[in-house]
Amino acid sequence: MARAMYEYTKTILKKVSFSSDLFCKELEKSLKRLLPHEIEELAIWLREYTHNRPELYSCLAIIKK
Repeated sequence: MARAMYEYTKTILKKVSFSSDLFCKELEKSLKRLLPHEIEELAIWLREYTHNRPELYSCLAIIKK
């Protein structure tokens, strides 16, 4: 079940990546739902996913808190 939430989170983040505001809001919500080790995995995925999307760089600060 927990792994499904991680995959669901990635799907949602991909779908809202057109808007940095929505992306940040969904990222904040996902941090409340995911387990600590999943948050670490998400951080790695985010660095790769946002590599060519500079408009989303500001959202990475949320995960570093």
